Amino acid sequence: MDAEALRCWLALIRVRGLGPVAGARLLERFGTPEAILSAGARAWRADGVDAATCDALATPDWAGVDADLRWLETPGALFIPRNDHRYPPLLADIADAPLGLYGIGDAECLAWPQLAIVGARQASAQGLEHAQDFAAELARRGLVVTSGLALGIDGAAHRGALDAGGYTLAVCGNGLDRVYPARHRELAHRIVGHGLLLSEFPPATPPLPEHFPRRNRLISALALGVLVVEAARESGSLITARLAAEQGREVFAIPGSIHNPMTRGCHALIREGARLVETVDDILEEIAPQLAQARSADSARAAQAADEPDCPVLAALGADPARFDQLLARTGLTAAALNARLSELELGGQIATGPGDTYMRLKHR
Repeated sequence: MDAEALRCWLALIRVRGLGPVAGARLLERFGTPEAILSAGARAWRADGVDAATCDALATPDWAGVDADLRWLETPGALFIPRNDHRYPPLLADIADAPLGLYGIGDAECLAWPQLAIVGARQASAQGLEHAQDFAAELARRGLVVTSGLALGIDGAAHRGALDAGGYTLAVCGNGLDRVYPARHRELAHRIVGHGLLLSEFPPATPPLPEHFPRRNRLISALALGVLVVEAARESGSLITARLAAEQGREVFAIPGSIHNPMTRGCHALIREGARLVETVDDILEEIAPQLAQARSADSARAAQAADEPDCPVLAALGADPARFDQLLARTGLTAAALNARLSELELGGQIATGPGDTYMRLKHR
């Protein structure tokens, strides 16, 4: 993307009163942000834009754009507009998908299958343990763990994925020039090193209460499913779960003691049709079709790689079965990356699991 196109994207997102639905409609009609901004008030009004938003379109916040461009010079900072190949297809499918995404970290995470874990800020010790354990195992199985960087369950989920050597994605309700909550500054730095911080809000946007329901729709839309670990009857976690159901995502909930008020939200979700889960296998069994579909493109590439001598996992397997730890040592990949690659190769029919948690290379058909 050239510099002028980037400036126009950043300016369009900063137009006060222009939401993602109206912005997408303008993009469909005019084609590019440059064309939208130069169209003029008569063309905007003809497309149903109100007077106040027309005034905002006529006077873009170029000072804010310049500040955004300075922020994008931060190591690891990135901006992904709707027309970028890195923009997640699952997110693009929802009606109110953001016009663009700001991030810090590894954008490649957006291309991998995700499972969201959300829950109470005031979680019990057992709830925090559940979140961390489920996140760790999901990460070991090759999924990116997505959450909202909040205190409680969110933080435990992020830490579980990181401690297992996996990747995690934190969707924030503020601009990424600051960490909210401040107590998660160190955790945010860890995520940048092995995952991605993501927001639809430009830098310098404060963490206002109304931003978090908007953030929640992104958490659910990015993932194949949402796991709720402890939630009160009225909580943001239940909003996320219900958004997930509306978006066609799977909803999972961990049951708990009838004496714990933080499990009542989970029990309500289960009564409404959420899948009761006791193990990670309960989740993987339910999302298996979506997981296979999400990985289909990578599986095709894996099949093509069967004849390529530079495929590191196939080269590391050789002719004899190998254990996971042996493959880690031979390939130099992280546990999460190796898990993802093994899943792709197995779906592509290039490898199979053997006895003793080993992997073996199949003859090319």
